[in-house]
Amino acid sequence: MPRRQDPDDWFAELARSLRDQGDETDTLDQALKLAVETIEGCDDAAISLIRRGGRIETINSTGPRAREADHLQYKIGTGPCLDTIHDHETTLVRDLSQEDRWPRWSEQVNRDLGFGSVLCFQLFTTADDYGALNLYADKVDAFDDSDQVVGAAMAAHIAVAVDSSRQIDQLGRSVRTRTVIGQAMGIVMERYDLDATRAFRFLQRVSSITNTRLLAVSEHIVATRQIPQPDNT
Repeated sequence: MPRRQDPDDWFAELARSLRDQGDETDTLDQALKLAVETIEGCDDAAISLIRRGGRIETINSTGPRAREADHLQYKIGTGPCLDTIHDHETTLVRDLSQEDRWPRWSEQVNRDLGFGSVLCFQLFTTADDYGALNLYADKVDAFDDSDQVVGAAMAAHIAVAVDSSRQIDQLGRSVRTRTVIGQAMGIVMERYDLDATRAFRFLQRVSSITNTRLLAVSEHIVATRQIPQPDNT
């Protein structure tokens, strides 16, 4: 089956998107778009993740049909995505109209959404977050053996991209937090003639007596040049 894009180009594009976009949503949007462009039979794609506590959600999709197909599995409690997440590295559904492993889901997805076949891959991002890459096709038997090999490699790269973009995002938030707190400390140091250690303790004290996070206290001071007051109402 011919592909629209060489897999090597897909991996290069994903690496570039990760370099240029620290945001997880943007990175996954690009990854799913490239997945559809790379595998000829794929018409839609989605990523499902199980969060802490067992909550499952579709965090990205290329369109509403893929998202609806995912959500139907969560509602019914059965389907190839869920089986892949819990039990299998790869799940292939060649013909949804003839599928008997999840008859209710398969019938509805085939009849109402127009999908003919599905290919799902296990996706691990961290020990606590794991899920599946779900590829949907309108045609019956749209995926061949080579698609399974390429898709598995894509899933591994997407997992790395998710983890990396989160680390970048966390680092960015950490830098922004330190910057704002440092600015607030500077204001307090100048106003009350305190050194850095005492200025930081002052912010901690204000945070405690106002029952407000330290970052929120600092943001308020930087924005208004005023010290937050406790709510005595």
